[in-house]
Amino acid sequence: MYTQNIQMVDLTTQYQRLKPGIDNAMARVLNNGKYINGPEVKTFSESLADYLRASHLVPCANGTDALQAALMALDPEPGDEVITTAFSFVATVEVIALLGLKPVLVDVDADTYNIDPARIEEVITDRSLAIIPVHLFGQAAAMEEIMDIAEKHDLFVIEDVAQSLGAACIIKGEEKKLGTIGHIGCTSFFPSKNLGCFGDGGACYTNDEVLAEKLRMIVNHGSRKKYHNERIGINSRLDTIQAAVLIEKLKYLDDFIDRRRKAAFHYYRELDNISFLHLPVNENNGLHSYNQYTVRVPAGKRDALKRFLLEAGIPSMVYYPSALHRQPLFSKYCPEGLSLPVTEMLCDQVLSLPMHTELTSEEQLYITDKIKQFS
Repeated sequence: MYTQNIQMVDLTTQYQRLKPGIDNAMARVLNNGKYINGPEVKTFSESLADYLRASHLVPCANGTDALQAALMALDPEPGDEVITTAFSFVATVEVIALLGLKPVLVDVDADTYNIDPARIEEVITDRSLAIIPVHLFGQAAAMEEIMDIAEKHDLFVIEDVAQSLGAACIIKGEEKKLGTIGHIGCTSFFPSKNLGCFGDGGACYTNDEVLAEKLRMIVNHGSRKKYHNERIGINSRLDTIQAAVLIEKLKYLDDFIDRRRKAAFHYYRELDNISFLHLPVNENNGLHSYNQYTVRVPAGKRDALKRFLLEAGIPSMVYYPSALHRQPLFSKYCPEGLSLPVTEMLCDQVLSLPMHTELTSEEQLYITDKIKQFS
């Protein structure tokens, strides 16, 4: 029996590997006492903007705030419509409703789990304001098609990059980081993300100077300077200690993604011939960042496999068990009887296997051997 404690996400081992640099970075903040808007916040913002090749990066308190600030920067009117996917974490849709806007939920592609461009154009109306593609699990949405639709209908595009920071795709022959293709990119630094801090954190980034200036004001109570408030805003700051951690971890972001890709390729190699598993596709020339490695298991077998793995000491997770259009709080926004068959199928079938930067070959062999035993 394999006796190691396999983790779904192993942040402790990663910290131990990076401990000297992270401890020194945090100690500098503790010693200077500049906990709010300290110099590390500016340094991190500039460093991440350079990494992404984005003109402007505006840090904030978390990924949900980033989405809210991005929508506020579009100066929406009550009742404006925002098109997005029903197969995502609740925050994507929650912020739309919070601002008095109407979420318009469409289906996803069965292979990529991302919003299906063919479904977007079907729901565009004269109240449509924006599209929010979610780059789910580290895989790019079909951004070239989405941007063509947005341009045709004069819509904004806000990219939800919470699970995909550092991933990329090819747009008109050029490799671009996710979040830099639409009008605004929004990301999260939640600890389990590709670039995670030791608490909450987030950011918006854009190449549009006007939107950048609005975002800076919005996350600072709508103010450019203290006590002079120009628009309704929110209080959403990235803590200096979190910025210090992120400065250090940003140095390793490409390594983190490489490690995830190697783990993913192990899963592909070992699980390729298991008939009941549908493995995630990689449609972006190896540019997927694998925040999760999510397979599909036919309904009826998924939960049995999850239990079987747990009995063997292997965790797994279902992201997401309930489609957002089936959540009671969003029902008033959806046409009666709305059916999104691919989304509903995924909710019954998806299962995410352990995926993180510290997975060992021994652990992965144990995981894949157990899955083969189940088959």
